[in-house]
Parts: sequence; structure tokens; C-alpha cells
Amino acid sequence: MIEFKNISKIFQSAGGPVKALDDISLHVPEGCIYGVIGSSGAGKSTLIRCANLLESPTEGEVRVAGQDLMKLSSAQLRTARRDIGMIFQHFNLLAGRTVYDNIALPLELAGKSAAAVESTILPLLKLVGLKDKQDSYPSQLSGGQKQRVAIARALASQPKVLLCDEATSALDPQTTASILNLLRDINKTLGLTILLITHEMDVVKSICDRVAILSQGQVIEENDVESFFLSPQTELAREFVRAAIHEKPAADISHQFRQEYEAGCRPVLHITFVGQTVVQPLITQAARICEVDFNILQADIETVHGKTMGFLMVDIEGEERHVQDAQAFLQKHNLQVEVVGYVS
Repeated sequence: MIEFKNISKIFQSAGGPVKALDDISLHVPEGCIYGVIGSSGAGKSTLIRCANLLESPTEGEVRVAGQDLMKLSSAQLRTARRDIGMIFQHFNLLAGRTVYDNIALPLELAGKSAAAVESTILPLLKLVGLKDKQDSYPSQLSGGQKQRVAIARALASQPKVLLCDEATSALDPQTTASILNLLRDINKTLGLTILLITHEMDVVKSICDRVAILSQGQVIEENDVESFFLSPQTELAREFVRAAIHEKPAADISHQFRQEYEAGCRPVLHITFVGQTVVQPLITQAARICEVDFNILQADIETVHGKTMGFLMVDIEGEERHVQDAQAFLQKHNLQVEVVGYVS
């Protein structure tokens, strides 16, 4: 549905050229909620603005629903953009227009009749939960309600794609959750393809099907969300996962933590459970069968893409061969087991 092919973007500055995007290729499947995450300055906002050519790439191709946007005339691009809705971090509502009139704006610009506007807006107001707010002004709304207006406005032209530029970062956690639930419902109800950028791993964990990590203008990792949490491949990915599961840095767990093995040290294991294994007593079984002791340093259970995942950090004590047997036992039962260090 959305495809970036070898996208690069160079900005000219007083200090010389700055490469914001560096040869990025990504494919967002139809009907998917696709998250792009990265630290500030990674190039996320530039990338999403390339999806509707608010920023024109210096090199590469941008395809949406099979069309190469870079090859369209100005008139053709305006038409193509009707299939691409966009919502922003700060809502961008017009203060002098009511909720109804803000949602109506793109339809009015497209020359729709008053009857056509009304028949489009009333169902949207119901969809976003603002049926009783159609005559209110932005100043009378909460942050979450303003974002719901922005979502309805983006949906007014019946787009095939919805772009979300940090759509929840200005909202409190409870309001964020309600907006994410709304986006998930819209994805399922309308079959809408959603590309969102965020610096919050909780957003990815809650609603995304796939995720890519940007760093210094490059994609350094891309995967489905479940695999991303189970087995992050890069250190930045591991940092995002640790933040999402509220894992303490190793130094905070024990001042005796070691990165390298020393004689007499016990291995520290990071263990990830998924699905039914979360409720199975596998640690107890491993301790009994393999004659080892586990000391639980940290534990957490999260819901990732609708699935329950458990995260444990333990140190394990016993004879070396028994310790190895215990690790093999856990892996045999489909647990992800990683040695992250040692304690004395």
C-alpha cells in the first residue's frame, strides 16, 4: 500500500548539506498498522512527510496504492492526496470553526455540496465519539477530543491511508490509550492502512502490526512487533524494549553485576515468555529437574500486539553442567533465553 524505495532527503543549511534520510526502503502492507520509532532527530517526521510529498525526497520513489507520487503533476498529486489522510501532534484545528466545520473543511475545498458534507460528517462524529460536540469550538474541547476531531477530519475524504505524526505525544496516558483504541477500531472497521511515527514504545506495543527503527536517517531494524519484542537484533531495539517493559539497567539490579564471566560468577538470564508459556511453571520445573536455584531479579507481564508476554531477569546457581541443562530445558519449551551478564 505504501512503499518507499531508496528514499534519501538532503536539507541545505548554513553549515552545509544535512542528510535527514539515507537510502530508506520500506513496505507498508495494505490494512497494516505500521510503526516507525526512533529517537529525536532520527528522521521520523521527515519520512512520514515524504509519504504524501509534504517533503519531496531528494532521491528515490514513493508509491501509495500503486501510484508513484514523484511522477505526478501538481493537479494529479492534489487528487492523490485525497486518498492520504494525516493527523498531527498539535491537532491543527481552526479556532474560529466548530467541530462540524473543522471536519467539513477538506470536503468544502473539494467542492462537495452541503448535503454530501452532512452525510459524510454525521457518521464520522459518531465513529469518533463526538456526536454531542459538533457545535463546540476547539477551545471548549479537551486534548483527546481535539485529536478525535483531527482524526475525523482526516477521514472525511475517505482515504485509503492514514498518516499519524506523533499523534499521541501531546496527550496524557489515559487519553493516549483511548486514541490508540480509536485508531485500532478505525483500522479494523474501515480496513484503513495506518503509518504512524512515535518515540513511545508503548504505542508500538499497543496497536502496531510491524515496526521499523530509524537511527540517523537509516532503518536499522524492521520486524513484526511480536518478533521485535521476543528477539531485538540491535542495541537500540533492546533499549526500546527494555523501556517498554520497564526493565532496570543491569547496574541498578546489582552493584556486583559483571559483563564478562569471572570465576565463581553466576549467569544472569533474560527470559521471555509468550502465550501459554506465561502461565506454565517452567522455572520451577527447570529448578527441580536440573538441580539449580533461580533468584528472580525482575519480572513483568505485558500485552504485546494482543498477546501476553512475560519478561524475567534471573540469576541461576548450580554446577556448570546443571546450569547449561537448565538453559537448554527452557529453550526446549520455546522460551527466549539470553545471558546478559554475571553476578558474584
